[in-house]
Amino acid sequence: MTNHEAMNLASNCAQTMFKRDAASQAMGMRLLSAAPGCARVGMSVRADMIQGHGTCHGGYLFALADSAFAFACNSYNEATVAIGCSIDYIAPARLGDTLTADCTEQSRSGRTGNYDVRIENQLGQLIALFHGKSYKVRGAVLAQETPNE
Repeated sequence: MTNHEAMNLASNCAQTMFKRDAASQAMGMRLLSAAPGCARVGMSVRADMIQGHGTCHGGYLFALADSAFAFACNSYNEATVAIGCSIDYIAPARLGDTLTADCTEQSRSGRTGNYDVRIENQLGQLIALFHGKSYKVRGAVLAQETPNE
């Protein structure tokens, strides 16, 4: 597969998954880009995302990172799920912040992979670091065409 074909495949997989992802859409996430093993997702912090201390609830930050992770690890058109994730909250995200989650593949071998996500605000300040472990299951992201009989 050429680099161009791999880039197109990754983009098509991410776009297809995003169209089916009602949860990410409901949180106002935007798929910004995708490449083999990588994805970038954006989200603005809304008033309904603010917790009791006046900052963005950590669950929304986790969901943003998890979505970027999902789009990245499914970029090869092989159905892949998370088998473990962790997050470190570095700084608070505030009402009106525009967040960007950048996911990068660290390793991929056999059925498993490791991915890191960096969440930053619109000023480039680090908000959170996320690590996800993936596991390849049966199936594909994109519908497979069947030959005419």
